[in-house]
Amino acid sequence: MGIYLILIIPILMLSMFVQWRFRNKFSKYAEMQLNSGFSGKEVAEKMLYDNGIFDVRVMSTDGQLSDHYNPSDKTVNLSTDVYYGRSVAAAAVAAHECGHALQQAKSYSWLSLRTNMVPVVSLTSNLLQWVLILGVLLIAFTFNPVVLTIGVIGLTLITIFSIITLPVEFDASRRALIWLKNNKQILYTKEENTQAKDALWWAAMTYVVAALGAMTNLVYYLSILFGRQKG
Repeated sequence: MGIYLILIIPILMLSMFVQWRFRNKFSKYAEMQLNSGFSGKEVAEKMLYDNGIFDVRVMSTDGQLSDHYNPSDKTVNLSTDVYYGRSVAAAAVAAHECGHALQQAKSYSWLSLRTNMVPVVSLTSNLLQWVLILGVLLIAFTFNPVVLTIGVIGLTLITIFSIITLPVEFDASRRALIWLKNNKQILYTKEENTQAKDALWWAAMTYVVAALGAMTNLVYYLSILFGRQKG
């Protein structure tokens, strides 16, 4: 447990800082109204139209920062604040989610791989905690590594999923920022473009720390598994 704390505490502190920074940036830019007056919904619809994507719907969804793209039913789902908002933050988030729609339209391989992994990862995530707990108990009292090995395999899958998510998210932001920069009617000023880039950067950092956390957990349980087996 001591080794685990040494590994995980810095990651937790970093995660808390990044989450705080992201929410702080989002709140700040959510108060900065666009000179163009576009809403998040309008930004999303225009980005899709400009890129020749006509089979994706833009929808409003409940929750805060619940924005996501669903490749299975081709919907850009924007939280209420983003859907109706006319701020730099709303424009940046709406464009980012449409970036995923562009990825699907262009058959972006990392998105396809991530999408195919979602059902398995969802099932694994629901069971993993209990498998790992049971596995640690069994290996501690009976030296039987089978259950923990299964748990480590599941954790490896989740870690791979977290790593694959990184290029998907960074690429969606890249596509969004290129489009926003080329559409002066959306973001009039260089300052608005800089703010949009800053907001998406901190959003991406939340995925980076999540991947680091997954890797740290994997290293910890691998050390238990192989340490016990050697013992």
